[in-house]
Amino acid sequence: MSTTSAEPVVATSSAPTGSTPPPTTPRARTATARGRFGARAFALGPPLAVLVVLLGGWYAISIGLAASGKGFLMPMPHEMFTLGFFDPQVGADIWIALFRTTGVALTGLFVAMVLGIGWAIAMSLARWVERSTYAYAVMLQCIPILALVPLVGFWFGYEFLARVIVCVLIALFPMVSNTLFGLQSVDKSQRELFRLQKANKWTVLTKLTLPAALPSIFVGMRTSAGLSVIGAIVGDYFFRRGEPGIGSLIANYQSRLQSAELFAAILAACLLGVAIFALFGWMSKVAVGRWYDSTL
Repeated sequence: MSTTSAEPVVATSSAPTGSTPPPTTPRARTATARGRFGARAFALGPPLAVLVVLLGGWYAISIGLAASGKGFLMPMPHEMFTLGFFDPQVGADIWIALFRTTGVALTGLFVAMVLGIGWAIAMSLARWVERSTYAYAVMLQCIPILALVPLVGFWFGYEFLARVIVCVLIALFPMVSNTLFGLQSVDKSQRELFRLQKANKWTVLTKLTLPAALPSIFVGMRTSAGLSVIGAIVGDYFFRRGEPGIGSLIANYQSRLQSAELFAAILAACLLGVAIFALFGWMSKVAVGRWYDSTL
């Protein structure tokens, strides 16, 4: 007589596929934070290395010029700060002039944006407008701005209005060309879909072409932002009347051979251009960054 013994069956349970993963441990979170810090350090490493090389070369050239009695041609980097930004009188003059130049540049940029976007919309809606006027936009871009500055001063005076007009002239074409490119680059099938729905030109413009052109418009804004700063400085340099901007200050330091103050004013002008460019880059990410991936 044989007996069979029943062995207990051990049930194995597997977690469902869509279940929530277990929470990360503090060690994993620390490793992730270290990875992010390492990535940022790797991204900042090359620019900082280039900066160190440039500063080293600057110091070497300055020391060599000072040894030959020509130290005024290129001051040492620390002198640019001590005699420029950190000097109470010179620093106040630079920041006040920079504030005035910023007002001129932003005003000219705003006018160029309004005119450029409006002009591009008119050309996209009517081909005869594009055929009639786009060549003049290209011509405006090809004329050297230094050739137009004396005419602007002769016609409009030498104060705020003339400086703004110089900014508009130099910053207008990128807004026109980039906006027109964006408006004309909408997918043909999307246009056909709107035509099937019997949408009018205004609906197509506001619901399709203008939103689709936003990335190109912001590229034009960033380009025009830097150019408007250049236009404001050029206007300040040539138009000495009214409230002096950073360009007038650069001209004064140049005539007096104040090289440390001159380099400080030039650095302030560069930082202004970079700041305005970065501002519109940030605005572009906020406006279209969630649905448009751009490498520009």
